[in-house]
Amino acid sequence: MQSLTELYKAGRGPSSSHTMGPDRAARRFLAAYPTADAFAVTLYGSLAKTGRGHGTDRVLQEAFAPLPLSLSFDEVTADLPHPNTMDLTALRKGEVLGRWRVMSVGGGTIEVEGQPAATPPDIYPHSTFADIAAHCKTHELRLWEYVAQVEGEGIWDFLFEIWQTMQACIKQGLLSMGTLPGGLDIERRAYSLYHGGHMDESAATRENRLICAYAFAAGEQNAAGGTVVTAPTCGACGVLPAVLLYTQQTRGTSDSQVLRALATGGLMGNLIKTNASISGAECGCQAEIGSACSMAAAALAEFYDMSLDQIEYSAEIAMEHHLGLTCDPIWGLVQIPCIERNAVAAMRALNAVRLANFLTNSRKISFDMVVETMYQTGLDMSHQYKETSEGGLAKLYPRPPVPGR
Repeated sequence: MQSLTELYKAGRGPSSSHTMGPDRAARRFLAAYPTADAFAVTLYGSLAKTGRGHGTDRVLQEAFAPLPLSLSFDEVTADLPHPNTMDLTALRKGEVLGRWRVMSVGGGTIEVEGQPAATPPDIYPHSTFADIAAHCKTHELRLWEYVAQVEGEGIWDFLFEIWQTMQACIKQGLLSMGTLPGGLDIERRAYSLYHGGHMDESAATRENRLICAYAFAAGEQNAAGGTVVTAPTCGACGVLPAVLLYTQQTRGTSDSQVLRALATGGLMGNLIKTNASISGAECGCQAEIGSACSMAAAALAEFYDMSLDQIEYSAEIAMEHHLGLTCDPIWGLVQIPCIERNAVAAMRALNAVRLANFLTNSRKISFDMVVETMYQTGLDMSHQYKETSEGGLAKLYPRPPVPGR
């Protein structure tokens, strides 16, 4: 497995696979062909079908500016190495200088066909939770200690910066009001959730309201193109920070404890990324929101100083009950149902931990098994439900008006 620095990435929303990934690909390609005077990009699969709503066209134009860019959307070609595939061509005086085929595989990570050296190295000696758990039990390590053992002490400075970015994102989201861009006329709701309150509000209602407010804040910042942290993706960026911030505020925990929770949750996210997928275009929303909920549950269990088995079960419950969740963004925007899903998954993470506290000794399903199940479910899922806006809510919701008609 790769470093957590390849999982947690700070960048602009609204989509790690559709904006962060293409932006990184474009800037690397631009640097590889500094003498080019024009560029052409063809988007395929999910990038073509939802790229306009996700802002793929915008980030590519910005990345190549001021040089001219010819951008094509190919929604027909089906024989692709990944649903998020793009071809980049560099030109000089009309002559082709070079071409890259790039896959945006989720979480802002890109792979360039024929360039294995571009892939960051694996640094973890284990790639399943079972192996990690065995190692930790033998050496009496908590999961965050295992992360530090592999990554080195420098990981804490990195995670501190990630936590600062997460908090800043939520803070800005709670202060922002108005309508989100894209044409759906969705009003920001984090502010009202945070400042509102039921006339007869119980402790449980307040907990749900605040956690949802934090998740909405991050999700709305993402939808508006603000700076977020992939956890593990932009579209699922609100789940983990919402749970961590609420827990820190209510329990009075230190930043050091938050960083340990981030390391623990990140380790689970890394396992999902390595053995399955965190890409909605490859495995549906179960791979994004399901993974985020699993990460948040594991992080919260670490907050509570739960046992290794309880942490595993918390993460397993969180993923198991997102199996089959479709990715069906209306108009290709990361707004409906994406923002609400962040809030619901954050609440589910708390419930998963509380359930695991009682039932760990009777569990039958391992974390590794549920991750494999999620991946196989994603492969079996129709392409209509994998970030194409061709199925689910995206199919039934009225289409945007066509200009000139």
